[in-house]
Amino acid sequence: MRYCKYFLPVLLLPFTITLYAQQKEIPELINSESFNPATLLWYSTPAKKWDDALPVGNGRLGAMVFGNNGEERIQLNEETYWSGGPYSTVVKGGYKVLPEIQKLVFEEKYLAAHNLFGRNLMGYPVEQMKYQCLANLHLFFKNQDSITGYKRWLDLQTGIAGVSYISNGITYRREVFASAPDQVIVVRITASKPGSISFTANLRGERNQAHSNYATDYFKMDPYGNDGVVVTGKSADYMGVAGKIKYAARIKAIPEGGTVKTDGVDLIIENANAVTLYFAAATNFVNYKDVSADEQKRVDDYFKGIENKLYQNISESAVAEHKKYFDRVDLQLSNTKNSFLPTTERVQKIQSAPDPSMAALSYQFGRYLMIASSRPGTQPANLQGIWNDNMNPSWDSKYTTNINTQMNYWPVESGNLSECAQPLVQLIKEITDQGKQVAREHYGAKGWVLHQNTDIWRVAAPMDGPTWGTFTVGGAWLCTHLWEHYQYTMDKDFLKETFPLMEGSVQFFMDFLVPHPNGKWLVTNPSTSPENFPDGGGNKPYFDEVTAGFREGTTICAGSSIDMQILYDLFGYYIEAAKVLGKENTFIQQVKTAREKLVPPQIGKDGSLQEWADDWKSLEKNHRHFSHMYGLYPGKVLYQKSSPALIASYKKVLEERGDASTGWSRAWKMALWARLNDGNRANKIYKGYLKEQCTASFFALCGRSLQVDGSFGVTAAVTEMLMQSHDGFIKLLPALPDEWSDGAFKGLCARGAFELDFVWKNKMVTQLKIISKAGMVCRLENKQGLKIKSNGKIVAVKKISNGIIEFKTVKGGIYFAE
Repeated sequence: MRYCKYFLPVLLLPFTITLYAQQKEIPELINSESFNPATLLWYSTPAKKWDDALPVGNGRLGAMVFGNNGEERIQLNEETYWSGGPYSTVVKGGYKVLPEIQKLVFEEKYLAAHNLFGRNLMGYPVEQMKYQCLANLHLFFKNQDSITGYKRWLDLQTGIAGVSYISNGITYRREVFASAPDQVIVVRITASKPGSISFTANLRGERNQAHSNYATDYFKMDPYGNDGVVVTGKSADYMGVAGKIKYAARIKAIPEGGTVKTDGVDLIIENANAVTLYFAAATNFVNYKDVSADEQKRVDDYFKGIENKLYQNISESAVAEHKKYFDRVDLQLSNTKNSFLPTTERVQKIQSAPDPSMAALSYQFGRYLMIASSRPGTQPANLQGIWNDNMNPSWDSKYTTNINTQMNYWPVESGNLSECAQPLVQLIKEITDQGKQVAREHYGAKGWVLHQNTDIWRVAAPMDGPTWGTFTVGGAWLCTHLWEHYQYTMDKDFLKETFPLMEGSVQFFMDFLVPHPNGKWLVTNPSTSPENFPDGGGNKPYFDEVTAGFREGTTICAGSSIDMQILYDLFGYYIEAAKVLGKENTFIQQVKTAREKLVPPQIGKDGSLQEWADDWKSLEKNHRHFSHMYGLYPGKVLYQKSSPALIASYKKVLEERGDASTGWSRAWKMALWARLNDGNRANKIYKGYLKEQCTASFFALCGRSLQVDGSFGVTAAVTEMLMQSHDGFIKLLPALPDEWSDGAFKGLCARGAFELDFVWKNKMVTQLKIISKAGMVCRLENKQGLKIKSNGKIVAVKKISNGIIEFKTVKGGIYFAE
């Protein structure tokens, strides 16, 4: 079936457009404008820099594909290649100084508290380890310097990146994909004329050039038989932590026709009809405490696994496994004539002319990155997913838990990718190891705690300095994802398994919370509102002995708004989880009492929501974080406690800080405006994000650095614009931009374990299908008065209020509203 330019569904049938890629070659589809603009990125030039290369991944291995002709570069990653090795940042005995720090904070001697915290409660080493670049594959092609008809693409539906061009009358084509079933990255090279493919390949390691005078990382490049090359190496020592990661990476060439040989580190192909290159890599990493694996044997086993397989079989199984996840959800927004232009041109033209399906492309790109970087059994997506070309990446490409790691997983449940949350759940389990030690030694508390960062070695103590390190609710925030997973799946076994993790976090804060001097509140002390310096508390520039530099002051405070909001939500989720599991004891009652003593949302003198317990303002006019808006999105407390005055205070914060900022900050703003039912404002911010904080390859930027959090955040924000379920019922089109007046969403998930297909026309829902996965009561906003049917029969509904209805469902039942 040819994909119609302006297709919008009129029936909720299986989405036939998913078949388009199997019927025609991508370049032909581009030329005839017969592709789906919501699932294909394409370009008329190669990537000029790494940020603009196209990503493929299987959760463990990642590659960035440039698409050059004369010399191609494919940059390669393996998720467990980090600096250092198993280590601990726990400092014993810090809890002895905690009462004095708390006293200083309550006496408003914040700089003194800052210095005391820095000397006694900071983890050591003060910094953490770095995610590393593994290798680069370089392909040097003969007789391909002058080309025409160039096209480069990434097909989100299949997970295949490709390039096609004509040189000397011959059409050359390359496709690259990462196979999850076979754990290899595959490069397939073909030509329209037999015997036309000749190139030399190098597989090159990376070393930390910034540390070249003393670094302890190394790599070796060697031939492997007559048809392969290999790189072996070791990670660097860093911050006094010995580099314990060893790795092996290998390329094997299988030519069809022609010849293959090795000459030193060169792999040489001459006059082939087609060539398939297989890349496999592994490290000795077993888990955060164990690096005893045999990386060479692992690579051998991967190649043995494909020994008797044809390329076609490997390709088909890889695509089928990818589509198993990707095809669960389909979002269609209207196409325009600009929707079929190269992606970079679409970004430019959407600023002045509507192109609704571009938002659908951003939505699906986030889902694509999730599938490619976070699979069951892998590590969770870090700041850059699994894609990193730098031995000293920005912010070490770690897990930053004062927003970024959480944002990575905002869309995972609603995007019908619940399994992809498993690595995050595993991280939470593993972090409790050092998290318990930090709770005991740094705070004299039970339970466990995580601050604003961790790495593959799962360290948990404060890091970077007191300005950042007093964020004690990083682990608590992560625990809200456990409850969200339950809300979307209603998996009681999962809740039972993870309840101790939630309880451990709650236990820490029940010990850590202290009475505020006003006698009314319980507060965290010390506390911080992430990375934001307030104008109160006598803040002034000073030289910080921990970071060895001048700072604007300190961020230390007591009872920041984000702390209070996260704990209000977490305590509430814990109480609800205990009820579901039939638990009741004195500790749960104590948690209920403590929850009501947390600092409530407050409105400052200027009418904006307070970020701190005191009525302070940010020293930075347009600060990138919206920490005190956590409870509006992704949390619930600000929504649950909202009043006209509070809603006005939320909007004032958003207006004060403006629409511009880093990529992840703009994504957050989109979601916040969506919760406030302003789809046009969210769409305006989205367009600004595309223009200023998005790479040509659709990755988000954080200033100038590539990060994945904003890409995931945009996916989550688009969901919030089109469906919300946080308030106890399903609400369709709550923040629909005027430009998105027609569309269809298939496979979207809502809390209560419901899966939705719906179509809208002229901003009105015309069709709705609900699949009940757990047999829960379904609550639905139904202001249009649609009738609910199942198996051809009218379903009895109960009217609640404000157009909201509820009806009983059975597990596996299908319900239609018409």
